[in-house]
Parts: sequence; structure tokens; C-alpha cells
Amino acid sequence: MNKKNPNLTAEQKLVFFEEGTEPPGTSELNHEKREGAYYCANCDVKLFESNSKYESGSGWPSFFQSLPKVFETKTDYLLGYARTEYHCKNCGGHHGHIFDDGPKPTGKRYCNNGVCLVFKPKN
Repeated sequence: MNKKNPNLTAEQKLVFFEEGTEPPGTSELNHEKREGAYYCANCDVKLFESNSKYESGSGWPSFFQSLPKVFETKTDYLLGYARTEYHCKNCGGHHGHIFDDGPKPTGKRYCNNGVCLVFKPKN
């Protein structure tokens, strides 16, 4: 899979295809509060609605749910313990990790690298 957009930056390539992580607190999307949707920066698939975004305090854009069937998951042991990693189902790009410390109604926190997202405001 791993379809690569030729316009990606070096940081985006590192995160998407080498499972890197952007430094916490560096994404402009952390402060995005407008109504709209978030898309994969590599393949432009719609991933999240803005009404599922919340301030987690983690330093990365966080969402309590994604759109249905847009991600595939796998277990990552990179830090020495199991974490659920998620990738765009369309292009295979790594986006982040899912944690069980999010708000209701799902209790999930999709902790997403901001460089992997494009925000498109509603109209």
C-alpha cells in the first residue's frame, strides 16, 4: 500500500512512513476550533469531523472518534509496552496511537500527529 504524495515534507514522510512523531505542542491544529473536517495529508481521505476534536492536554490534536472504517490498527511495542497504533486505511500512512483515556461517549483518544492532517473549514 503506502502510496506517497510527492509533495510531503521531510517531517511528514518521517511520521507517515517511518512511524515517527512530531514534537508535542508544535502543531497549529492544536488550537483549531472552527467547524469542519480533518483529512489525511498524504491521500486526502476524510478522517475526523471537528465535533470529535477535544483538548486532551497531550500536545497533539486529539479526537474521541474517527469516521467509520478509515483506519487500520496494529500493536506497537516501540516504548516497551503495548500501544494501539493506527494507519490510514487508504494510503497506509501512520497517524498516531489510540488510548483509552478519552472523554465520553467513546472513552477513546486518537492522538494524531498534526503534520498528518489537513483541516478544511466548513464552507
